[in-house]
Amino acid sequence: MTSSAQPSPRERRAGVLVPLFSMRSARGWGIGEYPDIADLAAWLPDAGQSILQLLPLGETGTSETSPYGALTAFGLDPSYLALEEVEEVATAGVAATLGQEAARELERVRFAPRVQWAAVRRLKRHALGVAYERFRDGPYRAGGARARDFERFCSAERPWLEDHALFRALRDEHHEVAWSDWPAPLRDRAPGALAAARARLEDAVRYHEYVQWLCDTQLRAARVAVARHGVLLKGDLPFMVSGDSADVWGHREEFRCDVRLGAPPDQFSADGQDWGLPVYDWDAMTARGLSWVRHRAARSAALYDLFRLDHVVGFYRQFIIPPGARGSLVPAEEGAQVRLGEQVLRTMQEAAAAEQGSAARTLLTIVAEDLGVVPPYVRRSLLSLGIPGTKVMRWEKQWEGPGAGAFLDPAAYPELSLCTTGTHDTTTLAAWYEEMDEAERRALFALPALRDFAAVAGPRFTPEAHGAILGGVYGAASALCVLPIQDLLGARDRINIPSTVGPDNWVYRLPLTVDEMRRDHGVRTQVERVRRLCERHGRSAPRG
Repeated sequence: MTSSAQPSPRERRAGVLVPLFSMRSARGWGIGEYPDIADLAAWLPDAGQSILQLLPLGETGTSETSPYGALTAFGLDPSYLALEEVEEVATAGVAATLGQEAARELERVRFAPRVQWAAVRRLKRHALGVAYERFRDGPYRAGGARARDFERFCSAERPWLEDHALFRALRDEHHEVAWSDWPAPLRDRAPGALAAARARLEDAVRYHEYVQWLCDTQLRAARVAVARHGVLLKGDLPFMVSGDSADVWGHREEFRCDVRLGAPPDQFSADGQDWGLPVYDWDAMTARGLSWVRHRAARSAALYDLFRLDHVVGFYRQFIIPPGARGSLVPAEEGAQVRLGEQVLRTMQEAAAAEQGSAARTLLTIVAEDLGVVPPYVRRSLLSLGIPGTKVMRWEKQWEGPGAGAFLDPAAYPELSLCTTGTHDTTTLAAWYEEMDEAERRALFALPALRDFAAVAGPRFTPEAHGAILGGVYGAASALCVLPIQDLLGARDRINIPSTVGPDNWVYRLPLTVDEMRRDHGVRTQVERVRRLCERHGRSAPRG
């Protein structure tokens, strides 16, 4: 599938980051759903926006709320399914599918101010179980058009779906216990044990294939609708998969689980960080032609117009921590790191181009997250590959030497980059502004684009300060500019607080539906301001 909205290398675009779970609609079950992507995209051109960036959509375990802790690099999360658009639910109705007690719980969850993950998953799992039985006993058994569509999907996606559906069925059978704690024959994928499991769990496997078919169908339909509004859909590809994933279980020889992935020491951590994740065995992957990497990039390119590549420095070198020992960078030598990173990234570009139909379109298909402690050679390498890096305005400073503390002028950012005011892990623009001290605020308003506002810039985040900063960001030389929706609107709720686990992470919901935003005077006023700024700085978009 391709989108007519794909940008040329010099096209300037603006966009917003909105986690799918944060979207709100009148039909939603307390969480954003795949069709909401198209609804929001229809509103974005009113604000001059033509990119909609999501967080990862991979299926996670029942107790996981972070989208970066998925059980799969390929499968989609059924929490985002719009059940009213599933034929087996729509025909009978939601109340008949759920039953009275669950239907009452749905009304409570639907209007909750934050995502109630456990309740949402429980309700949707119940409804999907009923829907699958209706499909199995009706259209599938009858062998009609929907059955044929389902079989075509299973055949096309077999390279990842076969293992994923069996993995999910086995995980259900073992009450969500990690695969590493399954009985040895299943843990180690003994052929006889797998064959017996496929026969024993045939119906459960087909259920998970059915769920993935529904997810894939709804997301692809949303992408087609998004393109009709001239908007690009941008995904997010995490660097590593969870150790408890279908990928590591199914491709054990390509991942190292005897060591752990982390981050090297820096000014914030003298010993580095231990992320507890498996490690890519690049030698084993290369011997197989990097086929897993190719399939992963192709899957992302099939679902999105472009995608963020998380922790891109990790594709050049990994910080590997053996048990009971200090970690080290592998490969250790810079030349080997460059060769590895460029081989992997070129493989991704080739796979994305093959999926989307034109090698010329790879330039902005992949956007690198190159934040934090990144060796200078990585950014030079990305430039040579034509892959944009990321510029977060609050961190783009002169950190050492004369002029330390001065903000770098966004007008001098590389054209081949994406600029932003923050990420899903940062405080909002409003909070950051009011937390900065007087010296940092003076440095911010010393930027050429903001100097006219310096005299009226006080400690409060006023509409004037907000507009000045947005003007500076949209005026950046970066071809792409994507802001968290909270920063576009001036809101204060954040998405995640890194290195913490708590009830306030990954539960943010927009306070209004798209229709309500269209009617709300305050939102309409801000949206018009943003649209004018985008037009002033050459980031125009088609009107909705």
